[in-house]
Amino acid sequence: MTEHLWWYAARSGGFVAWGLLSASVIWGLMLSGKVRPGHVRPNWILDLHRFLGGLAAIFTAVHVLTIMADSYTSFGVADVLVPFVSSWKPSAVAWGIVGMYLLAAVELTSLAKRHLPHKIWKRVHVLSLPLFATATVHLLTAGTDASNPVATTVVGAVTAVVVGLTGWRLATLRRPSTRRVPPRSAMIQS
Repeated sequence: MTEHLWWYAARSGGFVAWGLLSASVIWGLMLSGKVRPGHVRPNWILDLHRFLGGLAAIFTAVHVLTIMADSYTSFGVADVLVPFVSSWKPSAVAWGIVGMYLLAAVELTSLAKRHLPHKIWKRVHVLSLPLFATATVHLLTAGTDASNPVATTVVGAVTAVVVGLTGWRLATLRRPSTRRVPPRSAMIQS
């Protein structure tokens, strides 16, 4: 077990990072699409969304650092930072590297949200959907467990939820606003 410790840590770190990222994307889509289970308050959903995104970043770092510590593939700094440099499954690893940079952009701009124009923050935050896609492709092409039926079933189910919520969110963008605006005469009297 000890000789494979880094390998198991890298695999589990990658799975956990993907799961946290997926949960953060799902909660973010629920928040922006105004899908609220039960009587859950929007600020609770926002806090959970932020927390899960931060944890996804931490576990991505765990995944990258432990894959570098593992002796099976011998990843160096360039292998985990520059797409297509790795000699082990270069395309599959490149998807993960691109995903890592997208995650960094989304997380860093979220931390700096108060200091950024809303339009810039929003444009960068929308990158969480391509981030989910690149992380999922990385999991399915680089992961040694990608052929595991349980893993593919979970990935398929989570992807279906993300696609469904994305469709719902896009549909809500096209719908006319149902928010009631008081008549102008009522606003003048106040």
